[in-house]
Amino acid sequence: MSRRPARRSVLALGAGALTALSLPRTATARNGAADLQPYASYWFPDSLPGGSPGPGVRWRGLAAWRPEDDADLPFNRATVPLAARFTPPPVNGTARTGRARVSALVAFAPTSGNPSQGSGTADFYALTHWAYLDELVFWGGSSDEGLILAPNAPVVDAAHRNGVPVLGTVFLPPTAYSGQLRWTRELVRRAPGGGFPLADQLIRVARAYGFDGWFLNAETGGGDARLGADMRDFVAYLRTRGAGLRVTWYDAMAVSGDVSWQNELNDHNAAFFRAADSMFLNFGWDRAKLTASADRARRLGRSPYELWAGVDVEARGWDTRVDWDAVVPTAGPHTASYGFYRPEWTWKSLSPGDRSPAAFHARDDRFWSGEGLDPAAPPSGPWRPPAASVADRSTLTALPFATTFNTGHGTAWYERGRRLSDTAWNHLGLQDRLPGRRWVVRTHGTRPSVGFDFADAWRGGSSLLVTGRLAAPATVELYAARLPLSAATVVELTHRADAASAAVRVELAVELSVKPNAVTYLPAGTLPAGGSGWTTAVLRVGALLRGHAGRELRALGVRLTTPGGGTVRWRLGALAVRDGAPRPAAPPRALRVTSSRKGADGTAALRLAWEAGAGGAPVRHYELHQVLPSGGRRFLGGTCGHAYYVAALRRTAGEEATCVEVRAVAEPYVSSAPASVAFRWPTA
Repeated sequence: MSRRPARRSVLALGAGALTALSLPRTATARNGAADLQPYASYWFPDSLPGGSPGPGVRWRGLAAWRPEDDADLPFNRATVPLAARFTPPPVNGTARTGRARVSALVAFAPTSGNPSQGSGTADFYALTHWAYLDELVFWGGSSDEGLILAPNAPVVDAAHRNGVPVLGTVFLPPTAYSGQLRWTRELVRRAPGGGFPLADQLIRVARAYGFDGWFLNAETGGGDARLGADMRDFVAYLRTRGAGLRVTWYDAMAVSGDVSWQNELNDHNAAFFRAADSMFLNFGWDRAKLTASADRARRLGRSPYELWAGVDVEARGWDTRVDWDAVVPTAGPHTASYGFYRPEWTWKSLSPGDRSPAAFHARDDRFWSGEGLDPAAPPSGPWRPPAASVADRSTLTALPFATTFNTGHGTAWYERGRRLSDTAWNHLGLQDRLPGRRWVVRTHGTRPSVGFDFADAWRGGSSLLVTGRLAAPATVELYAARLPLSAATVVELTHRADAASAAVRVELAVELSVKPNAVTYLPAGTLPAGGSGWTTAVLRVGALLRGHAGRELRALGVRLTTPGGGTVRWRLGALAVRDGAPRPAAPPRALRVTSSRKGADGTAALRLAWEAGAGGAPVRHYELHQVLPSGGRRFLGGTCGHAYYVAALRRTAGEEATCVEVRAVAEPYVSSAPASVAFRWPTA
């Protein structure tokens, strides 16, 4: 089905509707009813459109949904709990703590045909700048696919690992986009004894799927005051009954029941703001409207930072013209928070000739940190990146902590420096906690280039690469932390120099609470020119306490020096902080193939399920491997849940049965003994 034109080019909708949130209607082909591929879930409120769904589209009503009937639920259920965060001192003089925050509405894929657990491509919006986000909305919906979207598990698991809540979307489209007022009325239909049955269903979905609430976008015109009152009460009911879930309201429907974008908080939408946790203001705000909105929020006993001033970056990204001083003045308090609409522009607008993961991350770093890629010195140009105004946050508060700088996608998969798969992949649930400040480098010489690289890795799909001619020592700041220290605390640093690199002396840079604002450097070795493979340095950071108890590790970084000069190409493959020997997780139990289908190309698609083992360290995620007849292993994928879909298991050397192993992985990347199951190939 053809795509609609971009939202701002639909002139027939009129000036008001030009600023409405909308998506093109799209459909992705599926392989028929026998396809085992699980997809992210979407529904209509109750009644379905007329006619028949397009290829690959499944029409379902939320009113009839039951978790016990949802065959894809095990693949869509997020399992990572929402991590607590703290705010370190800002790295620059313009970011403010406790002021403006950021919400982002992101469409990771079309509404239909969005795989539940990643897919076989590295060309994907692998969002990593969680440190600046306060809320992520899993955006989408269309009148010929479905209007209510539940986020898929990889997005939620990655966000939760970084302390960011994720909201599903309820999108009631404008009539110009085939929206039907009956869907709005069905959504807010009251039960005979009181309450709202579909609000209860939204709560059940969020609890069952493991995400954090709902973004409500009611843009279907033609309603009346009764409908407006029903919607207001629906929002209040959803927020109250769904205690602990977030509800964000988009500035579209007014209390009159019709759609009238206000671009501010006023008498026409304040009732919805009072009922919800926050409100996303439409994009036509100006300085006077935001100031008045902030004042009204305070009079209602609410924070002005619960108002998201919409910033539409879908078409122009960092070339979007924004009156930043209306939202986040450089002098004085911030006025409101702001909400990005479609920041995946950094991925969508990649050149067809270079859609590599490294190219994407370079662009995404520029969007969030600024053109200079230095949050410590934000730019003063027309684009004001979040790093210039919003204080970043961190979840590094407990041991063990480990990272392999895995961004959640790649062109291959590595374990202990060995390539175990040449297949491209994406799965955000496997993403590490990554440096929040991209990239702060302290040096008196030329600043080196720092970024994620996908040509080699210690584990996962990527490593951190520092390149450049170092005329003076360069310290790359990596993590702000509140990690508890004891005499037994060690830091493991796995690194290497590439074949084209000069010799490089490496030191771990740490800041301790016993010496605030003072950096201590611990030698991690000197790597020879030309490289010598991966090496791991174990550094006893706890020895620095010298009798001080109850202290913390506040910051982690590395300092690089070239003893003989020359150009450095140095990779950091892993960083871990732990007390004592790492503990493995318990092996999974009851591994089984729940269904299978042989493909026309001789491969097989499998659905597998297992149960968590008892005891052992907490499980970070599970990894699946195919055991080869030679005794080697091929990486098949990973997940944070207890079910996985293998899209194409390849038979090797005519074997009668293929062994699949599942291991539980705990931080700092310690794998359990495997559970195994044999898949016997059909004879016919």
